[in-house]
Amino acid sequence: MGEKKDEERIFRLALAQINSTVGDLEGNAARILEYAGLARDLGADLVAFPELSLTGYPPEDLLLKPRFVRDNLRVLGELAGKIKGVDACVGFVDRKEDIYNACALISNGEIIDVYHKIHLPNYGVFDEKRYFQSGRAPVVYEIGKVRVGINICEDIWYPEGPARAQSVVGGAEVIVNMNASPYDLDKPEFRRKMLSSRASDNVVFVACNNMVGGQDELVFDGRGMVFDPGGTLILEGDPFAEELLIADLDVELVFRRRLHDTRRRELERTSQGRGEKIPLVRVPEPVKKKTRPAIPEREVGTCGKEEEIFRALCIGTRDYVRKSGFGNVLIGLSGGIDSSLVAVVAVHALGKEQVTGVLMPSPYTSAESIEDAKILAENLGIESLVIPIADIFREYLEGLKPVFADRPPGLAEENIQARIRGNILMALSNKFGWMVLTTGNKSEMSVGYATLYGDMAGGFAVIKDISKTLVWKLAEYVNQREGREVIPARVIQKPPSAELRPDQKDEDSLPPYRDLDPILRAYIEEDQDLEEIVKAGFPEGVVRRVMELVDRSEYKRRQAPPGVKITPRALGKDRRMPVINRYK
Repeated sequence: MGEKKDEERIFRLALAQINSTVGDLEGNAARILEYAGLARDLGADLVAFPELSLTGYPPEDLLLKPRFVRDNLRVLGELAGKIKGVDACVGFVDRKEDIYNACALISNGEIIDVYHKIHLPNYGVFDEKRYFQSGRAPVVYEIGKVRVGINICEDIWYPEGPARAQSVVGGAEVIVNMNASPYDLDKPEFRRKMLSSRASDNVVFVACNNMVGGQDELVFDGRGMVFDPGGTLILEGDPFAEELLIADLDVELVFRRRLHDTRRRELERTSQGRGEKIPLVRVPEPVKKKTRPAIPEREVGTCGKEEEIFRALCIGTRDYVRKSGFGNVLIGLSGGIDSSLVAVVAVHALGKEQVTGVLMPSPYTSAESIEDAKILAENLGIESLVIPIADIFREYLEGLKPVFADRPPGLAEENIQARIRGNILMALSNKFGWMVLTTGNKSEMSVGYATLYGDMAGGFAVIKDISKTLVWKLAEYVNQREGREVIPARVIQKPPSAELRPDQKDEDSLPPYRDLDPILRAYIEEDQDLEEIVKAGFPEGVVRRVMELVDRSEYKRRQAPPGVKITPRALGKDRRMPVINRYK
């Protein structure tokens, strides 16, 4: 017969991966209260919310406004009084002699204790040392018969960080990490391995709850995780979806595993010899139902790389448009692959009724491109407008003729067409209140193959962090996903062209994308120098030219709209190069 489990040592943990909006204190509080109620009804002992769930993440320079900090404290106090029947840890901004990235532990309608984040990230997209003071010491909470260590985001990334002290010194059996960890292609697997190591190294349950949704360039993928004391993943949330995760943790597993761990005994003796201590805060037990309902069954499907990226683009676009107060968007449709992909993302993110495509053929637009753009609009079921620019272009050339004199046509005439289109899109935006989605990809933005105040004009750059080669893969994924040619096959197969002069092809101005994209990845994302990239097998002349294009286009990128961060090193917050720069 199996050993009977001590029900008081079964800790029911809820992770509420919610989509907070920066600055929407009342709205975020309402979301927190809603999910706390769901966790209470499911008999949870503790419900954990993401990092800074009350203020949204990252609040950036809102933190320099004293009133914002005061309002967040006021709303927290009001919220705490309404959370009953379940303990909750809520992320907020605390104010003492300074301000802190903090967690409030709420029980029976009161704030029992506050934990301050100890390790503040200050790299990549993070600027936390600009705003916050570091916390001084970890703490452990006794909730019922279970010891729980709570820490925040970066705290868990350090092997010798708070989780180690909470486990070894404080005897924590469960570690709860509140997270606002932005998505990029490499992050999910790296995060999974790191959390598994923290669980097995400290012989402790580790639960990580991550925020969901888009905020400016950043996208948060949720994907809350729970690991057992051996480092085995026992629960993982859906990526890019709000949900409440519930897990019953048999805390006796921790005790049984620790009996066999001689390394841990050595660590405990060492910490005791140093006189290390961690405060233990006993949390009054909330009034709960005597019986717990069964945990609802849930299904989590597999998510391939292209699907993951597509979902990130959709939620990033949806949240940027919606949270900015816009209802509809418009897209310049060229019949090319970039604008086709952006249109598909927009429809999935917002619905076809909220998306308008605009075809603006010039004298150099091929009949095939016009046909492909119309077919795409029909396949997506979106409204499409046709506004030819040939007459407007002629008027421009006529007006500039005295100044341009007899100079042969060139780049200026090409860019005039792009700027006419940008003007038309912005006119429609002003007239109807629609946000313009730009269609430039990362390959183009990196080398400046884009026109200021032309195809760069708009509110949000959906595929700004998607290379051209990845655009092709995503287009093929879209058609496979739908089981039909949403994006016409000819769009995917034809050579890319801006169609701003006769017989123009991208490769007239740029190396083939199969060479360009790995060079850009090496230079921009990996900071490799000329010699390293040449050693990888690329011609020195090509590499040198690409590097020069990247360097001299910084002024353009500085004026580009934000876009969804997908790669580990996106153009924008991730890569902060000076505009004026003579270092080559």
